[in-house]
Amino acid sequence: MRKLELLSPAGDMERLKMAVLYGADAVYLAGTDFGMRAFAGNFTPEELPQAVKFAHDHGVKAHVTVNIMPRNDEVANLPAYLEQLDDAGVDALIVADLGAFMLAGKYAPHCQRHISTQQSVANYECAQSWFDLGAKRVVLARECSLREIAEIRQKVSPQLEIETFGHGAMCVSYSGRCLLSNYMTGRDSNRGACAQPCRYSYALMEEKRPGEYFPVYEDEKGTYILNSRDMCTIDHLKDLMDAGIDCIKIEGRAKSAYYAAIVTGAYRHVIDDIYAGRPVDRVWRDEVEHVSHRIYSTGFYYGEPGQYTENSRYIRQWQIVARVESCDEKGLALCSLNNKFRAGDPLEVVGPDLRPFEVIPKAMTDMDGAPLEEPRTPQMKFYLRLPKPVPAFSMLRRSVDLSAK
Repeated sequence: MRKLELLSPAGDMERLKMAVLYGADAVYLAGTDFGMRAFAGNFTPEELPQAVKFAHDHGVKAHVTVNIMPRNDEVANLPAYLEQLDDAGVDALIVADLGAFMLAGKYAPHCQRHISTQQSVANYECAQSWFDLGAKRVVLARECSLREIAEIRQKVSPQLEIETFGHGAMCVSYSGRCLLSNYMTGRDSNRGACAQPCRYSYALMEEKRPGEYFPVYEDEKGTYILNSRDMCTIDHLKDLMDAGIDCIKIEGRAKSAYYAAIVTGAYRHVIDDIYAGRPVDRVWRDEVEHVSHRIYSTGFYYGEPGQYTENSRYIRQWQIVARVESCDEKGLALCSLNNKFRAGDPLEVVGPDLRPFEVIPKAMTDMDGAPLEEPRTPQMKFYLRLPKPVPAFSMLRRSVDLSAK
């Protein structure tokens, strides 16, 4: 059985650290140019080498997205940028444009070249052609079924790696290639600035009746005619392994550090359990319900995922209240506050390689040792007694429904 590489999102340094510490085999990130997530935070030329070093120090690979379709003025600046990535020790470049692919081979010779899902690779001839040109990996179109993927695996060179998406948001457009946002708002989705108009609620207005809106129904369920579900494959990872997939990617560079940590940790444990032949602990399946998400599906792996047209809201039922900065062997944790809570509130503790457990905080003190009933100031430091020691970068969360109404 092939053991899946787990590739996690790193929108900035905080999210990168969480993904690395919670179990990613590799992370994908972007500089401030040439990437498809303009609002993810991303890494400046000074930060990017630091990010790569942090990943490498923990035995994790760093992949950098260079996956826009560059225009003439942009492509002129690409060689210098590729040289910077090569000098920084980046392991792989995720590219979508043939010209960028060829430039990467010339100006970043130490970096593997991975073909982005933006290329919509959906058959073995296309996949093999990219390998023949020098690609190490193809990220298949999200519209591929497991049966199609298994056939691609059988008919391409064994040395070509196959990567697919395993978890996160999906796009109503084929392989995410959409012009709707640019047309409606001037924000180009192919420059990482998508305004997500597919999630708007639409109505019909007759030309001679301005201001009079008539609902548009796809069916009796509602009006969100372009809405797509999120993908979740945590219950089907053995099938992905059996199909010959080398790497699964968690979508979400624009999502929170909490999301990167929780989803990475859940998939890490399930992958390890399956590969070792152990029964899967169901607590990790439950963890993916603890992050903000839309109604889940299995994507196109087993057929059409179907739409959810009632609304486009995210389900958000948990909130981070504090993060653990350090903890001694007796369970005394130095914490930083994210959101207010009180002594006696039921909480859960999650952390790197830590099975979630419940705790009801009782003894808390401020930095001067004075008793503390309710930490209030964001980012304030305080001490909390836990029933056992936990690693740094653990988090305390509480159940609260924050879903949009």
